[in-house]
Amino acid sequence: MADTQVLVASNRGPVSFSLADDGALSMRRGGGGLVSALAELDGDILWVCATLSDADRTAARRATEGRLDVPGIGAVRMLDIPAGTFHRAYNAVANSTLWFVHHMLYDTPNKPLFDARSRRDWQSYEAYNAAFADALAQDAAPGSKVAVQDYHLTLVPTLLRERRPDVKITHFSHTPWAPPEYYRLLPDDIGNQVLEGILGADHAGFQTLRWAEAFLDCCAEILGADVDRAARTVTHQGHVTRVGVHGLGVDGDALRARAAEPDVTARAAALREQVGDRRLIVRIDRTELSKNIVRGLAAYRELLAKHPEWHGRVVHLAFAYPSRHDLPEYREYTAAVQRIAAEISDEFGDGTWDPLILQVNDDYPRSLAAYGLADVLLVNPIRDGMNLVAKEGPTLSKNGCALVLSDQAGAADEMSGDAIMVNPFDVSQTAEALHRALLMPADERAERRKRLAAVATALPPQRWFADQLAALG
Repeated sequence: MADTQVLVASNRGPVSFSLADDGALSMRRGGGGLVSALAELDGDILWVCATLSDADRTAARRATEGRLDVPGIGAVRMLDIPAGTFHRAYNAVANSTLWFVHHMLYDTPNKPLFDARSRRDWQSYEAYNAAFADALAQDAAPGSKVAVQDYHLTLVPTLLRERRPDVKITHFSHTPWAPPEYYRLLPDDIGNQVLEGILGADHAGFQTLRWAEAFLDCCAEILGADVDRAARTVTHQGHVTRVGVHGLGVDGDALRARAAEPDVTARAAALREQVGDRRLIVRIDRTELSKNIVRGLAAYRELLAKHPEWHGRVVHLAFAYPSRHDLPEYREYTAAVQRIAAEISDEFGDGTWDPLILQVNDDYPRSLAAYGLADVLLVNPIRDGMNLVAKEGPTLSKNGCALVLSDQAGAADEMSGDAIMVNPFDVSQTAEALHRALLMPADERAERRKRLAAVATALPPQRWFADQLAALG
């Protein structure tokens, strides 16, 4: 990649800043697949992102020409989007509308409701996307490759193509894609704009074939675009977009190396002391509506009610890290998770055995420790673009971990052969799947884990990103 400039556009960037009382800035590098993928590239890299805090805004204003040099990444341009515009674009449109549509989360008798306020929110989303397109157009060298990320920036490909028809553009959707009948919940003009925005790209990537085909269906049925399903191309307004499937995996070597660090081994020892020789069911999620934590806990309660032989012999370790607390639906959901967890402990705990440990503080080393100790990993989302928990768990499992997996996770397309599959809405089926997983012989668990880990690490972030750039030619 040394000859070609690569630009990445995403809402969240690879670094964040904090501001000391004396005005000094300190920089913290983020994690995630995209950061590690870019670290493997040579050449001219520029990452364009939004400022997410006052400290980020201060750093952007102090930077020469708005660009920061980040070791191991390259240059970063942080866009100082006006606070009101950012809030409406990010919270009201991206997270409260597009996320809800693609994850099919709406309580449709009551929501969505698109009115004059929604139109003002949408104008902010347009302005937010235009700010990214302007920055990319300004900074891109002739013939650059631009990788636009996710549902926050669906309008950028077409806006950038209008400004810089010489650059090559790929857009990747990390979320699922809604089928046409659900996608039509969006107002006609907004739904069309989102589709046409992505179709400004030369290549549109998705986590699974299921989501790619849903996108093709929307292009055909809603836009009336010319869709070639065999070639996976969409021709619209004279432009051809190729649609690709790139199922993001985990970097097994890097993940195992991190899990061998002293902070992880210390937490593993503390967890083992807390749980004792009991079997361990683990789940690790943000308290995101799509993750289905409440039904997962209800399934565990039903397991204990129907199979009292597990009393005192199993512990459920549930990591439920708070998410998006500026949205009321998320605050209510977090409270619901805490309520049912307390009910389970009150109903079944006996003073010598606490059947449930709920962890609400984000503790990445403890999550890695839990993967290593888990006998069963529960991943039961209502709908998920991929779900890397399902891949991280088998990769780090030490003794063989049975995976109970929702058939609505993107990971199901690759992992259904060795996971115990469940309908995420069927609490009783999930309870029986947990029972079956606990009873699975150790040698079978070990063999399944080995195959699941091979799938999980087949397309690590470096290859996942490189494949998308290669698709641009």
